[in-house]
Amino acid sequence: MYVDKYESYRKNINFIKKFRKSANAASGSEVDANSNVSNKNIATMAPEVHKKDNIYTNRLWMYDKLNELYGMNLAEEYLRQLEEHEIYRHDESGMPVGTPYCASITLYPFLFSGMTKLGGTTGAPKRLKSFVGGFINLVFAVSAQLCGAVATPEFLSYMDYFIRKAYGDDYYLHTDKIVDLSNEQNTIDDVITQYFDQVVYSINQPAAARGNQSAFWNIAYFDRPYFEQLFDGFVFPDGSEMQWESVSWLQKRFMKWFNKERTKNVLTFPVETLSLLNDGKDFVDKEWADFAAEMYSEGHSFFLYTSDSVDSLASCCRLRNGIQDNTFSYTLGAGGVSTGSKCVMTINISRLVQNTIRGNEAIGESLDRCTELISQAVEAQVDKIHKYLTAFNEILLEMNDYRMLPLYDAGFISPEKQYLTIGINGLVEGAEYLGIEVSDNCEYRQYVNAILEPISRKNREARTDKLMFNTEMVPAENLGIKNAGWDTKDGYFVPRDCYNSYFYLVENRGTNIVDKFRLHGESYTGNLDGGSALHCNLEEHLTHDQYAHLMKLAVKTGCNYFTFNIPNTVCNDCGHISKHKLEKCTKCGSENLDYATRIIGYLTLISKWSEGRKEEAQKRYYHKGEEHAEE
Repeated sequence: MYVDKYESYRKNINFIKKFRKSANAASGSEVDANSNVSNKNIATMAPEVHKKDNIYTNRLWMYDKLNELYGMNLAEEYLRQLEEHEIYRHDESGMPVGTPYCASITLYPFLFSGMTKLGGTTGAPKRLKSFVGGFINLVFAVSAQLCGAVATPEFLSYMDYFIRKAYGDDYYLHTDKIVDLSNEQNTIDDVITQYFDQVVYSINQPAAARGNQSAFWNIAYFDRPYFEQLFDGFVFPDGSEMQWESVSWLQKRFMKWFNKERTKNVLTFPVETLSLLNDGKDFVDKEWADFAAEMYSEGHSFFLYTSDSVDSLASCCRLRNGIQDNTFSYTLGAGGVSTGSKCVMTINISRLVQNTIRGNEAIGESLDRCTELISQAVEAQVDKIHKYLTAFNEILLEMNDYRMLPLYDAGFISPEKQYLTIGINGLVEGAEYLGIEVSDNCEYRQYVNAILEPISRKNREARTDKLMFNTEMVPAENLGIKNAGWDTKDGYFVPRDCYNSYFYLVENRGTNIVDKFRLHGESYTGNLDGGSALHCNLEEHLTHDQYAHLMKLAVKTGCNYFTFNIPNTVCNDCGHISKHKLEKCTKCGSENLDYATRIIGYLTLISKWSEGRKEEAQKRYYHKGEEHAEE
């Protein structure tokens, strides 16, 4: 029968019938549920149909490259480890293997060639209007060549340059000045906030090139020491320099505007990170530290990254990458902002721990013996993953050789500045299997470092001029649920339905705020060279002074990346948004409410989450205001 050759595709028809009945796009996905999708529709369904085929294609390509570089045994081992869920390669289901994962880009080439080197027709921006329009196009164009996020740390610094060209270097001192002849009588501040509006709302729109997701967009704010060191010697094409006073004002204006705008709409992007330098005891720039506490107290939700030297940059909602070269280039601009990750492969630590202890019949032995065996198993796993990542890197470089990645050709980023990343998931579940209490204690600290130290050491040993490796605690929006499900099916010890993404148990009411900062501090995360983020969940907003206290606690404990999450209430009837968690809408009295919070790294409505993540959200513990913990 003619139909016989088509029957193998019936699985796609069955999937479409199932997807259209799902509650939302995340729930309908069988492979990579993602809450960064506005609606369930035919555009969000289309890429889902072929995701399994994409996975098999990517695995076969990796198999061929591993076989070429290292032989068939390692190529087979790669497939086995994926099939048996010992490791996980992120974003196998979407873009072809060889597509970079995420990038923090320099905007400098944009000033010379606009979009032309990325295949567009728009030339170099000359005025504020063309900069804003071209920047929006740039974010979408770059995102289409990445699996994950694009960070533009220089966005506000460059915008300031074009504002100064239009209205003078001292524009920030007279922003109430009327600057147009229309009936609207717009002031400088009106013009600036209108462009804020254009950029943010445009980038939060669904993007056809990303399966109707919006672009994952990240921006950065800097205190004065960070700004001065990152942009030391920087000049624009016309020979002018950056100006701290106006950039600082513009950063604050954007934060204030964005915080207020989120009371009108649930705006997921940009994910914001403020970088503050510390001296080991306190923040160096007191003005910006004070402003950060002020913004937190006003309900703004952003990440804060702090370091005692300008040697690294947080370019995503958890990813910390070391700055490799901070020298200014007349072709590439400020070198320090260009970083990112080419590929992420995550170890299921819980499965590794259980396989190791079971395999060595070490249950009941001393902690020292157990951690010794686990460290050896970690080292063996890292040796394999380094080779897997190296094979991926070779495929990526081949793509680039064939001019398939104009992102690199145009100079927005270079492969040498991006890391190959080892992810961690199931860390606390492995500790629980061993009977170790997940809290700030010596046994847990020994266990954590027995896993992370050998990875960090081997990352340093494997580094070359062309290859850099790092390690991060991955957000695991989907993977946390997948690993728990796979391990349950295979008979492993599984203490929760979604593996944790932090160094503490997110549902544990007994872990106070101070201990959470300690657990994400230097004693535990010192070997996690790719970053992790503390999410301090609070039931209600704190005062300026309380936030300032917790920020100093972060410096004291060595917790270099953190944010505070307080659920926002969204009324489904009148649309009113409150930055407080309420049981009834304060505007219309409705109890038909939704809530917005961070699923892991980015802010979105809980109603958009997958069913597994909705269940996990119900278990999260939010500290009450009186628990803000003094030390």
